Amino acid sequence: MIMMPPVTISKKAIEEIKHIIRAKKVPEGYGLRIGVKGGGCGATLILGFDQKLENDIEYAVEDVPVYIQKKETLFVIGKEVDFYEGSDKRGFVFNDTK
Repeated sequence: MIMMPPVTISKKAIEEIKHIIRAKKVPEGYGLRIGVKGGGCGATLILGFDQKLENDIEYAVEDVPVYIQKKETLFVIGKEVDFYEGSDKRGFVFNDTK
C-alpha cells in the first residue's frame, strides 16, 4: 500500500532546501525534519535537518529525505511547505492546501 505524504513541498521550497543542504554542508544521512513545537492551539510548525528517528514517517521529495514523527502528522496533514521571497520578507511558510 502506497501512503500519500501528509505534507507536500513546493518546487520553490525544495530548490531552497537543496541550496541550504549544499551551502551548509548538511551531513550525509540527514534529511528535512518537519516538526511541531508546542501543542494544542499554540502549535508551531518547524523545519530543520536531522537523522531519522524511531517512529518517524519517512518519504522523499526529489531525493531529499523528509522525516515526520508519527504523533505529529495530525498537525501537518493538508499543509504545504513553500518558500516565500518578497520585498517585505523571505523564508519558508506553511500553507493550507484544503
